[in-house]
Amino acid sequence: MNRLLYSILVTLLTPVLVIYLMLRSRKDPAYRLRWRERFGIKRLASTEVLIHAVSMGETLAALPLIRQLLRDHPQYRLTLTSTSPTGSAEIVKAFAAEIALGRVQHVYLPFDIPWAVARFVRQVAPQLVVIMETELWPNLVHYCNRAGAKVVLANARLSAKSANQYQQRLRLIRPMLQQLAAIAVQTDAEAARFIALGVDPDVVTVCGSLKFDLTVDKSRVQQAQHWRQQWQRQDAPVWVAGSVHPGEFTEIIAAHQQVLAQQPNALMIMVPRHPEQFDLAAQTLAAAGLSFVRRSEQQAPEAETQVILGDTMGELLDLYACADQAFVGGSLIVHGGHNPLEPAALGLAVYMGPNFRDFLEITELLRGEGNLTLVTDGHALGQLLLFRAQHPRELHAAAKAGQRVLANNRGALTKQLTVIEQQLRNS
Repeated sequence: MNRLLYSILVTLLTPVLVIYLMLRSRKDPAYRLRWRERFGIKRLASTEVLIHAVSMGETLAALPLIRQLLRDHPQYRLTLTSTSPTGSAEIVKAFAAEIALGRVQHVYLPFDIPWAVARFVRQVAPQLVVIMETELWPNLVHYCNRAGAKVVLANARLSAKSANQYQQRLRLIRPMLQQLAAIAVQTDAEAARFIALGVDPDVVTVCGSLKFDLTVDKSRVQQAQHWRQQWQRQDAPVWVAGSVHPGEFTEIIAAHQQVLAQQPNALMIMVPRHPEQFDLAAQTLAAAGLSFVRRSEQQAPEAETQVILGDTMGELLDLYACADQAFVGGSLIVHGGHNPLEPAALGLAVYMGPNFRDFLEITELLRGEGNLTLVTDGHALGQLLLFRAQHPRELHAAAKAGQRVLANNRGALTKQLTVIEQQLRNS
């Protein structure tokens, strides 16, 4: 299938996209809002640079890069786009001052419908487009290229599975990839996959992952320590089950019940991955007989509270900072896992299930250094949580190992900025 057939198909599927938004809005009300942006019919100002990060994870990785571009180019205005409400909320939170001053414009990226994307690109008229990680859309790349904008794929990832899927759609994918001015890729293996798909090797630069350049504001850590004091859990075991999915709820609850049997004052902070899962998580906790408070209700846990349900958006990093150990979800189910670097950066011992393909290199680095341990179920997780809680030296060693991995792999930000600056000069 080439781009013309793809465009016809996407256009015909427009009613399905409306139904998709309606269905998503039943679970997450944020999907009821800002539909004009999703179909490219909101009036926008032109800006020199467009940066797209699909959701919260990509947005968090992009924040240092965006801030550096704003510092280095005070004459430029940036349009920042996302496709998820969580990513949007993070952008608004991080760049509220710049949005107020007009230096940053934020909207949802429209669906890849030809007329919607063409109107969007015509209005924004960027000189440079930076797309984070893997969020490539044929019409977006085509219309940016036709408008004379340089398109850079930054912090690029391409798993073996995705590369195989791309191979099956080469008539659509190869022309899109060949329109990219530069690809700042994370690893040598991923660089080889892009080249095998027909990308000119001169376009590809191995830069490492921006996720290793994660820095945590000291004020966030201090705030987390203050919360823990308020909760009266300074000396009690506190752990986070972060970005967990419904298929994992019963396993992490079983792990916590195992911890509570020996450490009755232990506290679990349970943070579901998606807002539509918050109520189900609360129901599952209640059915298990655990005493919990919902973070959204701003109710401080009491002495008998066993779980804090993190049913708010944008607080996962802060909640990680409250804990000593963390399980990172999406890994006990066949999903691909979520990013374990955030708890590692905060000095936590980290655990994941066996399904971590989306963060393969990062997970293996943390495992090799002694920070991250794989578990197969809730029972194994509970045993490890107890062991580390009862052996502070082991816990400290695991914590230091994670921070060592980040320190040893920093530098991607500088390398990726170099690639982007080169394209800015050529635009």
